[in-house]
Amino acid sequence: MNTRRLLAGSGALLLVAGLVTAGFVARNRAAVTQASVGVSVSGAPPAAAPGPSAAAPAPASPPARICDNPTILAGPARPPSGAVVVQRTQNLIALTEDRPAGTTFWLVPGVHTLGTGQYDQVTPKAGNTYVGAPGAIIDGQHLNLYAFSGPAGGVVIRNLTIQNFGRHGSNNDEGVVNHETTASWTLLGNTIRDNAGNAVMVGTRNLLRHNCLAHNGQSGFGTYSAIAGVSNITLDSNEITGNNTDDWEHLRPGCGCTAGGKFWEVTGAVVRNNWVHDNKGAGLWADTNNAGFLFEGNYIEGNDAEGLIYEISYNAVIRSNTFVGNGHVEGPANGNFPTGAVYISESGSDRRVRAGSGKTFEISDNVFKDNWSGVVLWENSDRFSGSPAEGSQADTLVNPQLVTAKTCTQRNIKKQPYFDDCRWKTQNVHVHNNLFSLDPSRLPATCSSQTGCGYNGLFANFGTSPAWSPYKGTAIEEAVALQQNNKFSSNIYSGPWSFVVPAQGARANWATWQGAPYNQDTDSLIKLPAPASGSTGER
Repeated sequence: MNTRRLLAGSGALLLVAGLVTAGFVARNRAAVTQASVGVSVSGAPPAAAPGPSAAAPAPASPPARICDNPTILAGPARPPSGAVVVQRTQNLIALTEDRPAGTTFWLVPGVHTLGTGQYDQVTPKAGNTYVGAPGAIIDGQHLNLYAFSGPAGGVVIRNLTIQNFGRHGSNNDEGVVNHETTASWTLLGNTIRDNAGNAVMVGTRNLLRHNCLAHNGQSGFGTYSAIAGVSNITLDSNEITGNNTDDWEHLRPGCGCTAGGKFWEVTGAVVRNNWVHDNKGAGLWADTNNAGFLFEGNYIEGNDAEGLIYEISYNAVIRSNTFVGNGHVEGPANGNFPTGAVYISESGSDRRVRAGSGKTFEISDNVFKDNWSGVVLWENSDRFSGSPAEGSQADTLVNPQLVTAKTCTQRNIKKQPYFDDCRWKTQNVHVHNNLFSLDPSRLPATCSSQTGCGYNGLFANFGTSPAWSPYKGTAIEEAVALQQNNKFSSNIYSGPWSFVVPAQGARANWATWQGAPYNQDTDSLIKLPAPASGSTGER
């Protein structure tokens, strides 16, 4: 569940720049000028002092143009050797039941249906493959709830269009494909569109590559398994677009249950080279005890809310991605709380969580262009395991043998290890070698500092509840800004950027952001909007 809060206060846009060395400006002048005039950036931003980055460039254009791409989506025109040919008049459910495990089914061109019952669905046997000829469609007719389900692993689904499963507003938190979130499924080159709920549930060791997940009622994909959790998943080169057509945040106010794709309690994920765009909510959202994630080479564009949320989770790398034009719908409606292209909520690195790097949570070598805001590092002072403000009542992962929602109580919370380990912490986050470009003329007319537009942030709210909380007052504001090893450095800024530090509502200019005690972005390059005359505007 998202716990974003509204900022208070107003004032003019603050454009005071800090100082950087003349040599740093000279080395980076070309990149800053290119960004300031809106030219596409073909690579990662040049490294700022103290040294260059070894990361691959962020993509200059979408790397996965999949939807309506027949070269990628069209299956074989002839059946694979040994495959069972499925005519449109035949029942795929019955054919699956009659054939042994490991059978390949090739669906001829045209529209295939599964019957008229809401639970008419294909239940694959272990190792089955379902492949579509060019133009092969499985249509749920808005009568069937699910297309493929069941406990068998090793299933492959390729080159099929799967559409119209479920009715408007149904299938909440359920998936049309891999409904049981079963392990070891592979989806290649499918179009899964216009379904209710989630297009796909992603299970352990699942691979999704070259799929079009478009215009589904809730999300393009979801991940959740109450039995064993989900681990070691790969989403590579998919197009994820236009999802949440049923607007679940209004059907279930505050549910925090929508996105282009939603991760929940996943250990180990590679999310690479996807085009995530124009979803009616966040682009990608990792929520609750995820760990060991790599987001790399994605093009995340035009989503109504944040481009990427990582919430009460651990140990991630977010590098070499491009974020363009995210948050233009939610940003103006979110009060003064900055809607970031990347929103880190009570998340950071911890060595005790054995997935990914427990040393540093990296946000590096990304390009941010004309988003409502940039990178927001936030911690809710009132939210911890066992607190009424934590709706999921989840346990933190750092000391699970002792510290749980049941032991994070009024009796224990002021003692160690509970005081430290009952909280999810925004800690050890390093935001470096990124390019932040902002041209307010390319954003809604309401973009201003008063509306939370054009910010990076490192802050918490003033702690108030519950009555027995030991985190009241400024304790967490000071922790997140000064004590938890969070650092912005070696970035390039173009445009009218401001900052929030350390408290919710405390807008800061460059001098405050770079100066003691915060010491953020002290080696970064700043390009101000062009002045009326005279100076180039560089600082």
